[in-house]
Amino acid sequence: MATASVAKQRTSVRVGVQKFGTFLSGMIMPNIGAFIAWGIITALFIPAGFLPNADLAKLVGPMITYLLPLLIGYTGGRAIHGIRGGVVGAVATMGVIVGTDIPMFIGAMLMGPLTAWIMKKLDKVWEGRVKPGFEMLIDNFSAGIVGAALAIFGMLVIGPVVKAFSDGASAVVEFLVHNGLLPLTSIFIEPAKVLFLNNAVNHGILTPLGTEQALQNGKSILFLLEANPGPGVGVLLAYMIFGKGLARASAPGAALIQFVGGIHEIYFPYILMKPILILATIAGGMTGIFTLVVTGAGLRSPAAPGSIIAVFAATAKDSYFGVALSVLLAATVSFLIASVILRTSKTTDVDALGQATSRMEELKGKKSSVSSALLGAGGGTAVLTRPIQNIVFACDAGMGSSAMGASVLRNKIKAAGFPDVKVTNSAIANLSDTYDVVVTHQDLTERARPATSSAVHVSVDNFMNSPRYEEIVELVKSSNAAPGAQGSTMVAEPAAGAHAAQPAAVGGKDVLLPESVILNGSATDRDSAIDEAGKLLLDRGSVDMGYIHAMHEREESVSTYMGSFLAIPHGTNAAKNHILHSGVSIVRYPEGIDWGGKQVKFVVGVAGINNEHLHILSSIAKIFTDKAQVAQLEQATSVQEVLDLFGKVNA
Repeated sequence: MATASVAKQRTSVRVGVQKFGTFLSGMIMPNIGAFIAWGIITALFIPAGFLPNADLAKLVGPMITYLLPLLIGYTGGRAIHGIRGGVVGAVATMGVIVGTDIPMFIGAMLMGPLTAWIMKKLDKVWEGRVKPGFEMLIDNFSAGIVGAALAIFGMLVIGPVVKAFSDGASAVVEFLVHNGLLPLTSIFIEPAKVLFLNNAVNHGILTPLGTEQALQNGKSILFLLEANPGPGVGVLLAYMIFGKGLARASAPGAALIQFVGGIHEIYFPYILMKPILILATIAGGMTGIFTLVVTGAGLRSPAAPGSIIAVFAATAKDSYFGVALSVLLAATVSFLIASVILRTSKTTDVDALGQATSRMEELKGKKSSVSSALLGAGGGTAVLTRPIQNIVFACDAGMGSSAMGASVLRNKIKAAGFPDVKVTNSAIANLSDTYDVVVTHQDLTERARPATSSAVHVSVDNFMNSPRYEEIVELVKSSNAAPGAQGSTMVAEPAAGAHAAQPAAVGGKDVLLPESVILNGSATDRDSAIDEAGKLLLDRGSVDMGYIHAMHEREESVSTYMGSFLAIPHGTNAAKNHILHSGVSIVRYPEGIDWGGKQVKFVVGVAGINNEHLHILSSIAKIFTDKAQVAQLEQATSVQEVLDLFGKVNA
């Protein structure tokens, strides 16, 4: 695959915080299985466990003291400098372990990446300067020297500093607990979750502190501050009863996935539709934490994912009642407040699940670019030069929404008859530029794009029922169609890319006729422009009136603005039966009209039978990625000039 011009990526404090938090959680998440193993052994074999066994209980101390910190240090080092970084990171982590008498999780999260970074910089110093035959000698001794030096530094300097920090953090937690203030942490935790900082908060901060508490007390309340499924399921239950449209219809499935599957990301779009609902999750979270404080309940190890099954599996022996009550009351309070909000707030079409984009922009203070053919969030153009065979669904941690989204998309693609197309899921931090299509939540696309610049990027705002999934399936069909698997199209914002294909006239009819071109449109706004372009298709017999209604319906769901002053309004997938034969209409607005905050000078109405609209879009995309041709369209004085530029549509 190749990449055309790539725009400079936008950055923000939010994205920076996300990246840092993701890196921290990325050292914990891959090792959650080891934490759970330690929790099981602890729960079973310590003197207060279910099956006390003095011999087997000897595993508890070494695992928490040595194994887990070393795994964290290795994982952090490997993320920076591969296996070589992982090895020196683990060596240096041993220094902070020996230098203190507490589990060195935070120390490992510092020493692993730091040592690997130093090793990486030193390797670059003598890269290409080592004489042949001496590479192994230099590599091994340099790693040994760096590891030894940083282990000593960790033991003498970092270990004591981290111990002081850990003691201070534990004191703060104890102060909050003893003064009844711990529930106030929900004011920060619940909004952070919706901003995709949930894994960073839980596994980057709370898990290390909670593990130290669990070692001392056999359980910790900190493991359930973020992982409690109650607040989220309460909001989804409210949508099930008082929601409208697609939000209400999809809420039961989302609730099951969130509560039992433990994928909390599933309820985030429901909050973003009505940001005031964050008050419901905050109140629910505070209620759950207060219940834990009053009952003295806690978990013995992290609950990952945050499923009710994982929560009870990690619950301490004396805490089942308190944990169950915490989840129940959190869900109840969240449900009651969300119900009041949903019943009393005005319901408009903007509150539909597909319109969470605008609400997300209001909440986060950033614009998310959308397009209808396939959504791309800013950035540049990817051009497909081979059939789609490898699709990845990426999320923050690679274990939650991405797994669910990949499953939904995989089933759709298999049902379409393409079982050999591979659909996987991954953490954004683990992406490589080896995929044909990358699917992400629209708030995460700008983070995924740099690592996969040659892929087609598709942004979704709903993990369960995104209309993008159907369009990806059609793209797969087109790109894998004979002959030569040619004919796919992807249009991204602000530019557009297309598979190399030669569209053909349908049934001997040109899809673009002179009478379907207007050089000076009369419309003054988006809706009337859609009517104007749609009427041209109607007048030539390409569509019936139902298709024009479907063009408006599509626009209400997702903007069809494509960039380069172009909008391509077209009907929904369900409106194909309203297309009589393929056709294209073109309306130019020399002064431009407002299209959802974007200036549009060209409105191209499209109607295509089967996959023919993809071929049509392919030719249109090629024109509007060429600035010279766009300029020619702006300066054209006759319909024939426009037809000449759009000649390939009728090729």
